[in-house]
Amino acid sequence: MQDTDPAPATSQAARLADWIRLDRIPGVGRVSVRLLLDQFESPRAIFNAGHDALAQHVSAAKAQALGAPPDAETLAYIDSVFAWLDKPCHHLLTLDHPDYPPLLRQLADPPVLLYAIGRPALLAGPAIAIVGSRNASAQGVANAAAFGQALSDAGLTVVSGLALGIDAAAHEGGLRGAAATVAVIGTGADRIYPARNRALAHRIAEQGCIVSEYSLGVPASPGNFPRRNRLISGMSCGVLVVEAAAASGSLITARMANEQGRDVFAIPGSIHAPLSKGCHKLIKAGAKLVDSAADLLDELQLAPLAGMLPNSTVEYDGEHLALLLALGHGPVSGDALAALTDIDPGFLAGQLLALELDGQVERLPGGFFQRLIQ
Repeated sequence: MQDTDPAPATSQAARLADWIRLDRIPGVGRVSVRLLLDQFESPRAIFNAGHDALAQHVSAAKAQALGAPPDAETLAYIDSVFAWLDKPCHHLLTLDHPDYPPLLRQLADPPVLLYAIGRPALLAGPAIAIVGSRNASAQGVANAAAFGQALSDAGLTVVSGLALGIDAAAHEGGLRGAAATVAVIGTGADRIYPARNRALAHRIAEQGCIVSEYSLGVPASPGNFPRRNRLISGMSCGVLVVEAAAASGSLITARMANEQGRDVFAIPGSIHAPLSKGCHKLIKAGAKLVDSAADLLDELQLAPLAGMLPNSTVEYDGEHLALLLALGHGPVSGDALAALTDIDPGFLAGQLLALELDGQVERLPGGFFQRLIQ
């Protein structure tokens, strides 16, 4: 690439180079870019408009920055993006790209560019976000995966943030369903965070799509994730919060969803469970309570599927069934279970262990147990 010309030889490459250049002009934010595109239609037309024409819509400083030639750092970055795009399944979606998420485009300040790995066509279809705690309970993980699969089978792409806990389980469920999943990340698309989800990220790139608004090479930073959450809600028709503590970041995603006019859903839990406090807070504030994927699909006016939550294939004897009934769906202490079932404590411990190994029961801190919905 020549130092004085940021545009490669082909017209398509030149067009992409203009978009990358526009996205990286210092001091010109997304609101200004959206305003200018509404007026001038393309980055090239913006660059060619001249200072006086630009100054009618943005400040003089911004008009001057837009009229300045790209510097060496911008030219080098454009080259690096084209090198990245040469790799299989790597895509750069501009605001006018047919696969750019339509709901995201409706925002006043959508990202100028989206870096995508995988199947970007998924971004143009209907999507539902599933979010929640990184330190999820086994029940929360099971719920996120079950809802993710059911909603994916109903034709909704499952969107989440690739975090540990609920996010990862939602992605797993989405991958098992028909419509797959999209991971919106808070780093450059050439980085994976957290590292523990690297294998999951590779599967999403193969079957679904990984998306980032951040430039290549941007590392994980706490300030990145609220913006990431805004994209998660922004590209979805609704947000489901599976588990969340009272001060969870998932509540920020729910607030952003409300501001964007999206539906917010929450799964209730035990009044004693810290990870249910955030969901209960959302429900009190107007979020729709759901205890099945059918509830959510009904709210979104989509046909529910039969048998959305997987059932255990294990057959239990009468004592095991009685124990499961005694457990209910809230945390119960071992002593309380012994009193409720009149089972010898030593024998009870063996039954609980068998149910725990089968995935029917979760052992909680303090000697409590909770039945898992299967």
